[in-house]
Amino acid sequence: MTNILLVEDDKEIGYMLQSFLGAEGFAADIAFDGEEACESFFQKDYALVLLDLMIPKANGMEVMRRIREKSLVPIIIISAKDTDSDKTLGLSLGADDYITKPFSVTEVLARIKANIRRSTEYARKAEREERVIAMGSLCMNTGDYSVTKDGEKIELTAKEFEILKLLMENPKKVYTKEQIYSQIWKDAYLGDENAVNVHISRLRGKIEDDVKNPRYVVTVWGIGYKMGNEENCP
Repeated sequence: MTNILLVEDDKEIGYMLQSFLGAEGFAADIAFDGEEACESFFQKDYALVLLDLMIPKANGMEVMRRIREKSLVPIIIISAKDTDSDKTLGLSLGADDYITKPFSVTEVLARIKANIRRSTEYARKAEREERVIAMGSLCMNTGDYSVTKDGEKIELTAKEFEILKLLMENPKKVYTKEQIYSQIWKDAYLGDENAVNVHISRLRGKIEDDVKNPRYVVTVWGIGYKMGNEENCP
């Protein structure tokens, strides 16, 4: 069975999701607070984490920060906090998806399957592909999914890497947000630009010398994004 860590302080919701996921072939462990969640995560291999933000002892953002220091496991936030700023913060700290309460269990199941599928495909690609792409002082190895800048390793999440890979492999092409979303998220684009914007912003924060004047991932106003011209890259 596929192991999932469910972090939820509402026991009624937690046990309901655990039962539902069990019937769908998943083994879900429940942690009722942040400290328990971190302890459980680092003792067992999980394919995905379902994470509530409003949990005691260590909140969901802190739990996500600790996980992201060691792992790229898919994280889906489930929260009653549904403002754009909450979603942006969650995505910027490393979440792969965001579901607001109240939710449909069938929606949760669909999101779980989609994120695990993408993560599995990501791992398989890493095993069979190996190519080095260079742009200025930025260097990408598609085999081990590593990125360096001036020889220093840059830690990217799976989606950040895939966005950068898409642009570096097609340096002359401009991609709309819809195209980026459909190719990276492998899902229908519903007009929500937030996910793409946040991941682009986070990627720039890691690879650009000046995020206000990006030279690698540049904006083509009114259209989308492209890779900067090589002569413009430091």
